[in-house]
Amino acid sequence: MAGAILNTLNTRLDARTISLLLCHAETKLLFVDPMSVSLVNEAISLFPSSTRPPLLVLIADDDELLPQQPSPTIHFYDTYEGLLEKGDPAFNWIRPKNDFDPIVLNYTSGTTSSPKGVVHCHRGLFIVTLDSLVDWSFPKQPVFLWTLPMFHSNGWSYPWGMAAVGGTNICLRKFDATTIYGLIKKYGVTHMCGAPVVLNMLSNSPTNMEPLKNPVHIITAGAPPPATILSRTESLGFVVGHGYGLTETGGIVVSCAWKRQWNLFPATERAKLKARQGVRTVGMTEVDVVDPVTGMSVKRDGLTQGEVVLRGGCIMLGYLKDPVATVKCMTENGWFCTGDVGVMHRDGYLEIKDRSKDVIISGGENLSSVEVESVLYTFPDINEAAVVARPDEFWGETPCAFVTLKEACCKIPTEKEIIEYCRGRLPHYMVPKTVVVKEELPKTSTGKIQKAVLRDIAKAMGSSRASRM
Repeated sequence: MAGAILNTLNTRLDARTISLLLCHAETKLLFVDPMSVSLVNEAISLFPSSTRPPLLVLIADDDELLPQQPSPTIHFYDTYEGLLEKGDPAFNWIRPKNDFDPIVLNYTSGTTSSPKGVVHCHRGLFIVTLDSLVDWSFPKQPVFLWTLPMFHSNGWSYPWGMAAVGGTNICLRKFDATTIYGLIKKYGVTHMCGAPVVLNMLSNSPTNMEPLKNPVHIITAGAPPPATILSRTESLGFVVGHGYGLTETGGIVVSCAWKRQWNLFPATERAKLKARQGVRTVGMTEVDVVDPVTGMSVKRDGLTQGEVVLRGGCIMLGYLKDPVATVKCMTENGWFCTGDVGVMHRDGYLEIKDRSKDVIISGGENLSSVEVESVLYTFPDINEAAVVARPDEFWGETPCAFVTLKEACCKIPTEKEIIEYCRGRLPHYMVPKTVVVKEELPKTSTGKIQKAVLRDIAKAMGSSRASRM
């Protein structure tokens, strides 16, 4: 009603990055949770002297203590309730000029580069919100558990979707399997969303491995989920849906529409089918996989790889203050080039194979890190896996696997054991030449493994061939 553009910020970013984003967005009003006040204070202290800081409004639960006056650098300070009390009941609500006016600004996760400001219009988010409700066949008054951050592509549009169907929103500060299972039981959760890392955490939890009494629908997206994780999660009583979208689409625009006859297949086969991203949703006009050189559609054989391109009403308006990046990813006839590598199956289902920057080129062969990771996830003791390129004097690049182990793991497997396991399940050139066991893998706040960080580590390790000499 105020005509403002909404911009949710990643609360796990450091003060320097938040400061840069606030300045880039020219933020005028900032709503802050008490837990983030000190972070925001530090971010604002880093503003250039010529930049006016935003008005700071505190949102606190009734049982939370309000902090002291945060800093003299804050231009104005109030609570959300105080701001409402100062509101003008006679305020003249001016509607947007048209439905292409911007409504949100979302910054990308920056897993492959620095974050970009994605601008969406009213029309686009209206389309993707209704689309998400139709695709998931949402009932009225669902109970939605927010295991997905709302700053991640508008929470895949479900903040608006829940309002439309009268849903109950269950928010959580503490993010672990015990808390999630407890909230599911306490509130009768019916729906939730999350990246594959959420499914992995739930299915590997040592605290609760009994099937749920009532099914909980969960949509996963954000990264290609290994079939092994999908199978384990469903065995616990979760009804898993799988989709695909980007910050630039405002939510999920490709969905693995389930066919009834697939229910007759073995569990492992069902999991492989569900691991595919699927077909376009109602709100998306076209989805294709094209040759990056010719721009022509690749064969629908499930093997020929190309770049995933999208066209539809919920594609972003563009990147804020970055016309060069906007033109680079948008064609003249409205196609958005995602930078994702995928294949199209004979039945028209899309399957993402990798990010273009994550493809490993070994001896001239393009190697999908996702395929190698899928095999690693079947190793009994491996909890998480990420495969990146490591320099090699002979092959150019070779696969380097970073893994974490399950808590219940009694004996730490050796690098040789993991490599031999993969050798029996992968072509020779796809087998990792290096395996690094770590306590934790670097991730974004939305659960995506930061492969750029791992690539830097692998690069610093030097040539894999030299290390074997």
